[in-house]
Amino acid sequence: MSLYLNNAATSWPKPRAVAEEMSNFILNAGANLGRGSASDRDVRTLGLVADARAKIAALFDGHSDRDPRYVTFTSNVTEALNVVIKGFLRPGMTVLTSSMEHNAVIRPLRSLERRGVKVIVMRCDRNGFLSPSFFEEEIKKHRPNLIVLNHASNVCGAIQDIEALCGTCIDYGLPVVIDAAQTAGHLPISVSKRGIAALCFTGHKGLLGPQGTGGIVWRPDFAEAVSPVIEGGTGSFSHEEVQPDKLPDKFESGTLNLPGIAGLSAAIDWIEARGIKNIAEKSNRLGEKLLDGLLGMPEAILYGPKTMAGRLPVFAFNVKGWDNAELAFKLNDRWKIETRPGLHCAPLAHRTLGTFPEGALRVSPGPFNEEEDIEFFLNALSELVKDSGE
Repeated sequence: MSLYLNNAATSWPKPRAVAEEMSNFILNAGANLGRGSASDRDVRTLGLVADARAKIAALFDGHSDRDPRYVTFTSNVTEALNVVIKGFLRPGMTVLTSSMEHNAVIRPLRSLERRGVKVIVMRCDRNGFLSPSFFEEEIKKHRPNLIVLNHASNVCGAIQDIEALCGTCIDYGLPVVIDAAQTAGHLPISVSKRGIAALCFTGHKGLLGPQGTGGIVWRPDFAEAVSPVIEGGTGSFSHEEVQPDKLPDKFESGTLNLPGIAGLSAAIDWIEARGIKNIAEKSNRLGEKLLDGLLGMPEAILYGPKTMAGRLPVFAFNVKGWDNAELAFKLNDRWKIETRPGLHCAPLAHRTLGTFPEGALRVSPGPFNEEEDIEFFLNALSELVKDSGE
């Protein structure tokens, strides 16, 4: 039996109900959305998707009294970010982002940069944090049209102060897009309180749903300003040859991942039954244990915050004298411990942390891990380091 410590890549295992509901949809339901004859099967699919939208709108405290129309389903957070970024930015516009972003943000921006969009990357500190005062200075200096920020780093777990950062965006009347890939399901997020123009999330990480799910929670006025990147059949307004401008249809051309949505809906039920705050408390306990163990190991070099305040239980480190890829291989080969080495699709973040180009080994426990898992990992790591020093 392996020990899975790679939840920042995708959560595993999933709640049993996720697989059960996906299987139930495929075996017993299966109708497409808005493309049938109003049979019982069609109506059940309509209800499934409507319920899932409502759950997401409630979970993230969406705009307009949690109106589910302002929830768009995508196949992952990368698609969600592309829909928002490429649908809004035009040549001549300016966008601010941070040096801790994932390539899901940076690559679309670099592509648009070649077409005339000005991209300003704001430098974060060595722990991965963006200073709110520096952020405001950059806004005054560059007068951007859009802000795109991650909520927490997928490399070192640093959580940005979105209360302060989003507050500044409100003060200056700027739309802010938040990449919640690492925080959705881990931390309470209120889209309406923070005035977030678009919250982009994935379903397969902290939300504990299946791969192939994700989405956007929109602020209504911002959704109107974004053009659809993909156009086609929506199962609605079929008499029109142009893309509908009504939500959710505007951004949902083609068949949705309906089995995935069924699984995601079940995962949200699992989270709600236990409470995000309770899940976060357990994660922090595991994180404290792992953090203490890494900080107490002289050979380990930890990157990012050195306390659990302002971070997720996502840890990036290197061990003196070891290549992190070899370390990951040895941990798996001898103890079946699954981690992730390398650059984690975030070269800018690694440059910021001082770990480019070698990268780091990332360890990220999840809600199904226990304290004995952390002890097992730390003992294995200590033994491996000890053996190499002899």
